Amino acid sequence: MSKIWVKKPLSAYEADMKKSELKKVLGKWSLTAIGVGAIIGGGIFVLTGTGAYYHAGPALAISFIIAGIACVFAALCYAEFASIIPVEGSAYAYAYGTVGEIFAWAMGWCLILEYAMASMAVSVSWSGYFNKFLKIFNIHLPAYLTSDPSSYTGDGFSMNLPAFILVLLITALLVKGTKEAAGANNLIVLMKTSAVIFVIIAGVYIIFSNTDLYNAVDGVKNWKPFIPDQVQIKNSEGDMVSAYGIKGIISGAAAIFFAYIGFDAVSTQAGEAINPKKDVPFAIIASLLVCTALYICVSLVLTGMMHYTDFNPEGKYPDAIKAPVAYAFEIAGKHWASNVVTIAATVGLISVVMVMMMGQSRIFIGMAKDGLIPKFFGDLHPKTKTPYKGIILLGIVVAFIAAFTPISTLADMTSFGTLFAFTLVCIAVWVMRKKEPNLIRPFKVPAYKIVVALGVFINIYLIFNLSAHALELSAVWLFLGGLVYFLYGKSNSKLNNPEKYQNQD
Repeated sequence: MSKIWVKKPLSAYEADMKKSELKKVLGKWSLTAIGVGAIIGGGIFVLTGTGAYYHAGPALAISFIIAGIACVFAALCYAEFASIIPVEGSAYAYAYGTVGEIFAWAMGWCLILEYAMASMAVSVSWSGYFNKFLKIFNIHLPAYLTSDPSSYTGDGFSMNLPAFILVLLITALLVKGTKEAAGANNLIVLMKTSAVIFVIIAGVYIIFSNTDLYNAVDGVKNWKPFIPDQVQIKNSEGDMVSAYGIKGIISGAAAIFFAYIGFDAVSTQAGEAINPKKDVPFAIIASLLVCTALYICVSLVLTGMMHYTDFNPEGKYPDAIKAPVAYAFEIAGKHWASNVVTIAATVGLISVVMVMMMGQSRIFIGMAKDGLIPKFFGDLHPKTKTPYKGIILLGIVVAFIAAFTPISTLADMTSFGTLFAFTLVCIAVWVMRKKEPNLIRPFKVPAYKIVVALGVFINIYLIFNLSAHALELSAVWLFLGGLVYFLYGKSNSKLNNPEKYQNQD
């Protein structure tokens, strides 16, 4: 049983870096754009509506601040590890080198949950904006081709066809090559960042120039009360739950947490970074700080333009929760602005799915390289040097699940995987500082004992504020992961079974 605690030596990571066939094509700003590309999307264009109505009301801005603070602690820990172990695999690789194989497996298994579920959730969100985009040109897809079975009110077959097609197209782009995907991402990031800034400026103008929304005496009417009293409302599963108040702010922070996972996607690309020890830590922290500021501003603008209760899917504007930012402008009578946001979100969410799937495939490379999952997942294409087999299989699975699963379930599962990974990374920094105090660290977490303690506390606290349904599904996922490890991973691990691989390296 002691073998499950075996740690991968740092010398093995150095050997992996030297043998890596991945192309070193990503610079500091491309890595930062990958982080921004992943972060800006689900949080701003989608979860603002669900977070405001189901959880915090106008105080959603505070939820974003709390989630952002939790991410800062984890981001600093990620940055330290990225400067020490600049390889693909992200938190999985960090855990393997510090805590041991069983924790590394749990980390990798949760990262699979995080990235795969995020890809699915955002592709479903993209479908909602894409349908609104088509309506600009008076094109209407039938409901049975834009709805998962649980939300379809008609009879017979239904699926989310736009989400299904999007994932397959992104899969093809990722197979073609990292440089091509990163180039496309850079362009999309520029477009959607400009659109977010437009939302903030236009929204502020609408709020403060509209006497129905603002006057000098009362201030912004839709922000009153800024923290609504706690009440019982029906959630997306039809159960009565508590919302608003302090508890709602905390549960809102947990629910919207998956919107912040972009910065750790940067660390999955370390194997393709030109100067990973310096550029990856920079990109992790820069992308997080920029996007947290944008999130707070957009959530304030959104709840200022539109009352949080109007995001009720059973209320006056039932579709507003699917594309909240665009509908806020439409309800304010600014149809041209709504169209701009719709177009930007339709284009912008593509990069989120792309970065999530790219990060997931790199987790596969790290785990396959260590023998914990079949070698198939780490096989690189002879020309493009991308893990094409793993990407194709991942694309097929993500496409089918996205086509038939509601977004609320996908988002909550993503948040669990993210929070679990963040917690273990914080712990791993403390372990490494104790066991390897003289290790050269190009980037060091300042006041690491305080940062680690706060990071662990906040992330665990947010885990227990996820929905009971999400926690149940996540427990099942962890149980399945344990079965896979003990039935396959342990007996095929390169560290645990060196005799199997001595003639292969």
